[in-house]
Amino acid sequence: MVNTNQFIPGLEGVIASETKISFLDTVNSEIVIKGYDLLALSKTKGYLDIVHLLLEGTIPNEAEKQHLEETLKQEYDVPDEIIQVLSLLPKTAHPMDALRTGVSFLASFDTELLNREHSTNLKRAYQLLGKIPNIVANSYHILHSEEPVQPLQDLSYSANFLYMITGKKPTELEEKIFDRSLVLYSEHELPNSTFTARVIASTLSDLYGALTGAVASLKGHLHGGANEAVMEMLQDAQTVEGFKHLLHDKLSKKEKIMGFGHRVYMKKMDPRAAMMKEALKELSAVNGDDLLLQMCEAGEQIMREEKGLFPNLDYYAAPVYWKLGIPIPLYTPIFFSSRTVGLCAHVMEQHENNRIFRPRVLYTGARNLRVED
Repeated sequence: MVNTNQFIPGLEGVIASETKISFLDTVNSEIVIKGYDLLALSKTKGYLDIVHLLLEGTIPNEAEKQHLEETLKQEYDVPDEIIQVLSLLPKTAHPMDALRTGVSFLASFDTELLNREHSTNLKRAYQLLGKIPNIVANSYHILHSEEPVQPLQDLSYSANFLYMITGKKPTELEEKIFDRSLVLYSEHELPNSTFTARVIASTLSDLYGALTGAVASLKGHLHGGANEAVMEMLQDAQTVEGFKHLLHDKLSKKEKIMGFGHRVYMKKMDPRAAMMKEALKELSAVNGDDLLLQMCEAGEQIMREEKGLFPNLDYYAAPVYWKLGIPIPLYTPIFFSSRTVGLCAHVMEQHENNRIFRPRVLYTGARNLRVED
């Protein structure tokens, strides 16, 4: 019998779902997805391998991977009406708000919107994976009065995504590192946005609705928005000494410092952050400019010594994205784009073995009040 009077803030440690998709094994520092360690996979496999694993259940062979790439390329284009709607947004709109609008609007073009069958949801997942990078990149261009950048069929999925953002074809190293970041952001068990998507899906709402809710969740600075905040701090500081001073000042004021701490990785560095740190070293070596690396390492030391906190993925992903030429407001939309595959997998799993979420509360308000005659 569940103790319905027990209140656990933030549901910390509460098991909310059964899943065969992923699991965070903090003892062995593994992110298990479909039985594999995501960190080990990221060293030899690319984002499309992870997409196939999460949606089809297996690591693809070359023929399957090529077929997947062609399937996604056929879905790159978005309806003209979405571009028109995005152009109506005020220029002050955040790209996450534009993304939320775009994902929601896509539902209007689905002629089988009430169909929850696996094959139909799978088709939707591939459509979303193809179109969301286009919405992310071009909503930003539109908000900045720039012409949309059309996708290129001769580029890989990740290279095309980066190209649509920056307007230039990435180098082999840039493509590799951006692809790896997508892998590392692709799936992470049951964070707030994934839980949000599953809660919405448990009502048998559609995939678009579940992902729209996940966008709203991921926008918050305590979840996906942290990577933007990290880069803004680095920009404000400008130098290693400036960054040290900034962090010490924030600590003295007891302000929360983004990019550090994680609900799961509490006593060690997020292993994904360690991989992005190595990526930052690689990018820094290209032009011999390691200022951002030095700043981040100095901040890492201060937070470890002063607070016993360690970097999470957002801390080192932020300067990596800056080195790749990605505008800061797109850091969180890119996070969502990479996580789309994990979210779709969770929504599909929820639909196929569903029970609506309906928790209770521990009431702490008044009782037995009476209206005077």
